Amino acid sequence: MRENTRAERAVGFLLGLVDEEIAVRVRARTGLPEPESPAQARGRVTRAWTWARDLEASVALWILENDDRQLNAVVWRHIPTDSGLRRAIARGVPFAPGRVDPIPVDATLPGQEPEVPEAYVRHGLVGALREVGTWSEGRTAASMVLTRADWETVGAADREHPLPGYARWALSVRPDCPPAVRAGFGTHAKFTHRLRRAGVFESPADYVASDGPALRVLEVLSMGQLLFPARLKEAEDALRPLVREHLGDREDAWAVLAQLAETFHGNTPELIVTAGAIA
Repeated sequence: MRENTRAERAVGFLLGLVDEEIAVRVRARTGLPEPESPAQARGRVTRAWTWARDLEASVALWILENDDRQLNAVVWRHIPTDSGLRRAIARGVPFAPGRVDPIPVDATLPGQEPEVPEAYVRHGLVGALREVGTWSEGRTAASMVLTRADWETVGAADREHPLPGYARWALSVRPDCPPAVRAGFGTHAKFTHRLRRAGVFESPADYVASDGPALRVLEVLSMGQLLFPARLKEAEDALRPLVREHLGDREDAWAVLAQLAETFHGNTPELIVTAGAIA
């Protein structure tokens, strides 16, 4: 059985948001293949992800929230510049909300924890953050934050006396930064826009409305049941009304969508609306 193309996976995900009777009819009329099987999806996870070369920060966190050591090992390979997340994964720090017990570490990872320069260690967590004067220093100091207790310590220190700007920003773009702590660093529209540009989203619904391109977002979502099942429903709920209004049971609209998906530069809602309007 051949592997579905990126566009076919994207359209297949959206077809999953309409009634099965409609989906069957659309596939029959347009020639779209059956959706990817769970085995095929798992195969794409264990192979090199073509779409995960620049894994969005929040998507990485949603995958880590499974606290699955094999998925953690896969994420590890695609976050080479996030030393904080890598150190947390290597130490078995849990990411699932409410979990406190450490999780098993995949056998391929022990001994690979990124090191923190001794000068930062001597200053301690808060002291190192207060010494930050550059973006690079901010990233290094922020990588020392690993556990929920660390985040609470950082948030309290910032409320007592604001941390340097580079330190605050380096902490803000950590996807595991708790929303309450991140809100203390900034809430204005420009700050939020910069976070989205850095791949940090408040929720899957926010990710759905991100700048795109739509094909990449939909391909990620097409693997959501395997990679972040607890988060997928929110993304589906955000897209379902648009799909039903602009595509619905119109085979011609779905055919246009399949033709546009590969080269469309706008975001996912724009792709859906455009396909419906053209048809």
